[in-house]
Amino acid sequence: MTAALVERTAPEELWTLFQRVVPPAPTRPPGGGHRRRGDREVLAAIIFVATSGCNWNQLPPDFGLSGVTAFRRFTEWTEARVWAKLHRLVLDELGARGDLEWSRCAIDSASVRALKGQLTGPNPTDRGKNGSEIHLIVDRRGLPLSIGISAANLHDSQALTPLVRGIPPIRSRRGPRRRRPGKLYGDKGYDYHHLRRWLASRGIRHRLARKGIGSPQRLGRHRWVVEPTVSWLSGCRRLHRRHERKPEHFLAFTAIAATLICHRRLTK
Repeated sequence: MTAALVERTAPEELWTLFQRVVPPAPTRPPGGGHRRRGDREVLAAIIFVATSGCNWNQLPPDFGLSGVTAFRRFTEWTEARVWAKLHRLVLDELGARGDLEWSRCAIDSASVRALKGQLTGPNPTDRGKNGSEIHLIVDRRGLPLSIGISAANLHDSQALTPLVRGIPPIRSRRGPRRRRPGKLYGDKGYDYHHLRRWLASRGIRHRLARKGIGSPQRLGRHRWVVEPTVSWLSGCRRLHRRHERKPEHFLAFTAIAATLICHRRLTK
């Protein structure tokens, strides 16, 4: 049962990609220490925590390892930026197949309540309760290309530049790698002249709703693609409420969720 659960949680295609980014296991000193658990079992346990939302100490015994072991490896891999590398690798596979639509991308954010930790703040849309914000840019099909986190009281406009810069150079079916959207759609929270100028200087056409003007139907029709993505992210229950004190751990779970979204498209 353990093997079947691991294979179902960390399928063969994802495991093959993961092996390309995971750092080699440290050399064990001769004559001492416990046997290091297999990377696939630990990966499956981490994905289970991300998708189920359970605590580390609630990890089912079917994985054959303790929550302490899984958390230690999660921390080790987070420090090595494994989750960002895995997300980029899945995007590379999608790009090479021509499954990324760069013509119309959209930017948006989603708020989550936070118990404590860095990069938290009073959420102006949730009666000032403590929270964090997930920022993302998606392609025309809603696949996340770039993600970031911030305190909930950071204005959305301040996330646009780092998010666009954070899009990695992704393989294309034909031609060189690509990292710039053809058009970028956003709501009125991004309506600032300096952002429009910055996007134009990078050759990115912008379709940002203007303040004081009713949102045109066609802009809303193109911006909506980011809404299902926010819903898909919430499929990882660990993102329903932020429990992590360290922002890098919360960002890691966000990257895992983005990777799983992209990987589902890859296996279709």
